[in-house]
Amino acid sequence: MTTFVDRVVLHLQAGDGGHGCASIHREKFKPFGGPDGGNGGHGGSVSLVVDPQVTTLLDFHFRPHVKAENGKGGAGSNRDGGNGTDLVLKVPNGTVVQSADGTVLADLVGVGTTFEAARGGRGGRGNASLANAKRKAPGFAELGEPGDQLDVVLELKSVADVGLVGFPSAGKSSLISVISAAKPKIADYPFTTLIPNLGVVRVDNHTFTVADVPGLIPGAASGRGLGLEFLRHVERCAVLVHVVDTATLEPGRDPLADIDTIEAELTQYGGLAERPRLVALNKIDVPDGRDLADIVRPDLEARGFRVFDVSAATREGLRELTYAMAELVDQARRAAPPAEPTRIVIRPKAVDDAGFTIETAPDGAYVVRGVRPERWVQQTTFDNDEAVGYLADRLARLGVEDKLAKAGANPGDLVRIGDREFDWQPTLYAGVDFVPGNRGTDVRLEDKSDRASAAERLAARKARRVRAEGEPESDEVGADLSDDLDDDAE
Repeated sequence: MTTFVDRVVLHLQAGDGGHGCASIHREKFKPFGGPDGGNGGHGGSVSLVVDPQVTTLLDFHFRPHVKAENGKGGAGSNRDGGNGTDLVLKVPNGTVVQSADGTVLADLVGVGTTFEAARGGRGGRGNASLANAKRKAPGFAELGEPGDQLDVVLELKSVADVGLVGFPSAGKSSLISVISAAKPKIADYPFTTLIPNLGVVRVDNHTFTVADVPGLIPGAASGRGLGLEFLRHVERCAVLVHVVDTATLEPGRDPLADIDTIEAELTQYGGLAERPRLVALNKIDVPDGRDLADIVRPDLEARGFRVFDVSAATREGLRELTYAMAELVDQARRAAPPAEPTRIVIRPKAVDDAGFTIETAPDGAYVVRGVRPERWVQQTTFDNDEAVGYLADRLARLGVEDKLAKAGANPGDLVRIGDREFDWQPTLYAGVDFVPGNRGTDVRLEDKSDRASAAERLAARKARRVRAEGEPESDEVGADLSDDLDDDAE
């Protein structure tokens, strides 16, 4: 037996980006042919798309953990890694996507509507992409960015033009089975139907959908029974039809009291006061039911309701009822505002927007928040000094160090970027973009006692290059760096 599920919690994990490759091209008689590390592939994303063949969230109930494919890592010989395959999840029409705290992320209405719920991580760049005129052979590569990981709540709200509301065993399922092709399970249950039923009704040149909304009993709007689970299926209905059992044998029940009870629940739920109503007095094929319908009809008409005597068993009065439904649905569609075309809103950044902010945490740490600095930290290999120096250059060019100094940060203060914490030391040569040294090292991260020898090595290397290439001794970057090293050594 098919189970109807209209609310699930999904645990989404987009694919991680592949790591870049740090490689040097080597061949016979050419041991140092330059960097040739390829880029990592992007991780796969997780998207939701409305499919008309899907009517329930049952599949996600049994498989709530969803993970997209990771990107492949780069390789030598400039071979880029492959991108992870995107994962597309098919959901019913009318699915509402919410975050764990109840914030609505998307309302998926209309076949083909797509929402990217979790974005895959970017692939890391290989050292071939990181090379430039100053850093000719980087000894590092970027790590892949982790993909989005989040929990979302999917709630299904039936997209129907007409909603049938009423007490259990009022005949809603029987009524929808005879005016449409829907075939719900029908019996004389002492409880309410456990799943909403949806059917398509055709009247002349009008076509509309009708939903049987179960679970409405006294106290449903406050959470009693299954009311809250199914009241959301009424929200999208343009017309509401009260299906009243005129042949009930329960003591204390009569059509007027039933309608008053259901109206009270709808009012308490909210947002349905302006929806047009019809009243279907069902089961008039029973003699006592027809007599009771004749008695209560004047009172219902005095309240402004359009009343129809119907029988789902003999199909008496159903033609008039369906024509009235089609008329109200047509009026609602005409009154609805026209659908506006999708517009792309471009919001330029402010002139003084640096792309990051600096806040002070309760523990005294300076917290840097921003898409770029947090991504750069995630993509840095911290056991490679050259990669750390490259990160320092990028943060300095972005203005993080200047803003930290203006915020009152002192050397040795705790700075937090993403999930990393640092004891802040102002970068001595930040902004130079490259400090000469052995591959995988950076002289800025050496001890002060070692910097004098580093300056000597730099001067000797520079002199050899001048003698070999016959260039004038006017390397501005090297000269400035040598002066800075000498000053620091003193």
